[in-house]
Amino acid sequence: MKKLTLIFSLIILAASVATAQFPGGGSGGMGGGRQSGDGNGRAQTPAQAPTLNLDGNAPKGNSKIFGFVVDQTISTAVEFANVALYNKTTKKVVDGTVADEKGKFSMNRVAAGEYDLVITFIGFTDKTIEVKVEKGKDNDLGVIKLAQSVKLLDEVTVTAEKSMIEEKVDRLVYNAEKDFTSRGGDAADVLRKVPMLSVDLDGNVTLRGTSNIRVLINNKPSTIVASSIADALKMIPADLIKTVEVITSPSAKYDAEGSGGIINIILKKSTLQGLTLNLDSGIGLRGSNLSLNGNYRQGKLGVTLGGFGRAFYNKSYITLDQSTLRGGNTILTNQTANAFVNGLFGRYNLGFDYDLAKNQSLTASVAFGTRNFTRSQDYTINQFTNRILNSTSFRDVTSEDLSNSVDINLDYIRTFKPSEEWSVSAQFSQNKLTNNFDADLLNNSQELLSRQKNLNTNFNNEITLQTDYQTPIKTNQMFEVGLKTVIRQVNSDFEYRVAGATGSFASDARNPAGLLNYSQNIAAGYVSYTYSTKNKITFKVGTRYEYTTIDANDQNKAIVIPAYGNLVPSVNISKPIGKTSTLKLAYNNRIQRPGLQQLNPNYNAANPQSISIGNPSLKPEISNNVELSLSTNIKKTYLNMSVFSRQTNNSITRITMPSDTLPGAVITTFQNIGKEQTIGTNLFGNFFITPKWTINGGIDVYYNYLEGQQVSLNGISSTISNDGIVISGRLQSQVSLKNGWAVQAFGGFREKRVQLQGTQGGQGMYSLGVRKEFKNKKGSLGLAADNFFGGMVMRTTLTSPQFNQVSVNNIYNQNIKLTFSYKIGKMKFTETKKSKVKNDDVKSGGENN
Repeated sequence: MKKLTLIFSLIILAASVATAQFPGGGSGGMGGGRQSGDGNGRAQTPAQAPTLNLDGNAPKGNSKIFGFVVDQTISTAVEFANVALYNKTTKKVVDGTVADEKGKFSMNRVAAGEYDLVITFIGFTDKTIEVKVEKGKDNDLGVIKLAQSVKLLDEVTVTAEKSMIEEKVDRLVYNAEKDFTSRGGDAADVLRKVPMLSVDLDGNVTLRGTSNIRVLINNKPSTIVASSIADALKMIPADLIKTVEVITSPSAKYDAEGSGGIINIILKKSTLQGLTLNLDSGIGLRGSNLSLNGNYRQGKLGVTLGGFGRAFYNKSYITLDQSTLRGGNTILTNQTANAFVNGLFGRYNLGFDYDLAKNQSLTASVAFGTRNFTRSQDYTINQFTNRILNSTSFRDVTSEDLSNSVDINLDYIRTFKPSEEWSVSAQFSQNKLTNNFDADLLNNSQELLSRQKNLNTNFNNEITLQTDYQTPIKTNQMFEVGLKTVIRQVNSDFEYRVAGATGSFASDARNPAGLLNYSQNIAAGYVSYTYSTKNKITFKVGTRYEYTTIDANDQNKAIVIPAYGNLVPSVNISKPIGKTSTLKLAYNNRIQRPGLQQLNPNYNAANPQSISIGNPSLKPEISNNVELSLSTNIKKTYLNMSVFSRQTNNSITRITMPSDTLPGAVITTFQNIGKEQTIGTNLFGNFFITPKWTINGGIDVYYNYLEGQQVSLNGISSTISNDGIVISGRLQSQVSLKNGWAVQAFGGFREKRVQLQGTQGGQGMYSLGVRKEFKNKKGSLGLAADNFFGGMVMRTTLTSPQFNQVSVNNIYNQNIKLTFSYKIGKMKFTETKKSKVKNDDVKSGGENN
């Protein structure tokens, strides 16, 4: 904690080089879009654009005015620019709107006449365009370029800055593209900086204390995530992540799975015309990466092609002290191991989108992923009986965690009128995993005694079909309905083989081979209704029904799991308070189905003192979630405060017990034996010290109570429980300097986490980086360091009447990395009078549902 305190001090010290006074602009906000300042220190969103005094007597027509707003310097979209239409004669505002994330704006029902169209946005010079509207004819204004407004204060250039953290109607958004200290890393490095999330050193993610979450990539599931969230995050480069959305109260449109909520990772995608190639690379002490991504868009057709590769290395030192009771004797095991980890990851994608007509679009993509993860460990195991040493053994283990995945998506969308659309989606996703280990057993002289290997091959296939329809009702209501089916097939084939110091391998009679076949079919339907009152209170209510059937067998022995249905309601209520605050109340019911790692019956004894095995008979857990939050803007500061409660029944709980056959060893598995109660609070905010110096951070505090069943030495089952308070926090600051220089710092921590049988050790991480953007704004060079004061120590304890275990993991994860990014070619809006591309009417990954 002393190191983290020092890091937080360094963040403030590094940031203090920015001395400009804050003339305007804001951060954060409520509503359905990214925030910008209004020039008076208040935040502004599409839902909270500056109030326009519309002329209520202005006539309505059937003409339309539309166009794109771009930055004339770099030809990129000006997100959420304000557009107002003034009557040339009366000088009164007759209509107004806000450009979307792609710079597109549209005004319908405009009457014939002469108008002045005024476009404004902080950091840009206002632009006025004369528009003459004829009855029944549309006006395509094409591309409208805004010039940046530059003002010098104390030698610092002042322009608008997009917030690192933003809030929308039903989600929190972390703008990862602004985080340059994570470049050269993977998705886990990005998620560590997102409010409400905690990511351990292995990449395991928790949201408000629960790991039972749903992770989507571009709003879609993937088998690489279903198999292991931690492994999936390693396969997604940080450089390609645009935003991370945290949805704690999903609407009925989302799958019911994920009792803690949903994390949606949105990858970067170009919607501009032209041809370009982006190069991102990095080299560091612990890892190196290379990424190439090309985009071509001309008229109705857009094509993307990209590839990413990353190699990394790490090491750790692990100690395990474990005592078990057996036959009236106390068996103490002391184990040490040096671990060396090497990883090679890649992800390659090809996609296209095509506008079939002005109101129809077709999108297709295919993505391939590969993972090659190896770990070498040399165990020294000392075993004592009643404190007397009776054996010493040595074991060299090499583990392989390999996978190859493919995701194929096809989407058709038809827009009938603004906000009314129908979509059909299909997806095929497959992941082939290999989890093997080879072990050499040695004597005191390091001579080979015997060999052992575990071969485990897994397949995870998913086919998804989905259709959705939404339509507005009048101007203040929205109706949504949809159907979905998911067909899943999971297979796990495993066996043990043994051999002497010489000779070939043969089957291990003590550990017979096995084969799990697990088929899961889900049929779902939902309905959702949104209603906004005259005083701007918004109600979004919905329900989703999912019916699940399972057909499973283990080595031709049937596993009986009855079919089950779940009715999952959700309610979201939002009410503005004054001009700068919003109060929200939400309730939802969620389910969590077991994943492949929890189901896999493979007996994994890579570490013979700590064995793991899945449970194919697991059933889903059910949770109820309630959340109350308040968002407010106070001049240059955006704050969000929330309290939440979660009750989980039939909880899928990790349980550890002594082995019946291996003296001193423990076996960990999963069972539906518990319940979990969580109540807590989150506080986070964005602070604009100056337009060029931002600080964002937050703290999470929650109380966790767990209850489950445990079998005592005499075979009697009894109820056990554990509880505690968990605290985590993060602080990040960025300073933009002159001539394209920027400095960014981050620090985060999580105190020990409560488990049913003990606690998992806390952790802390920090980073500091500097970046130089080239004058042509096409590239940048960066230098960053992670955990440079030393490694990290994690201490985990487990306790029961039958055993005690203390595990200490010393991880040497210091890193220094040099990153380089460059864009080749030009990509800009095509200035044409025949702009018929209507993909902009379709919801993007960053929009609300």
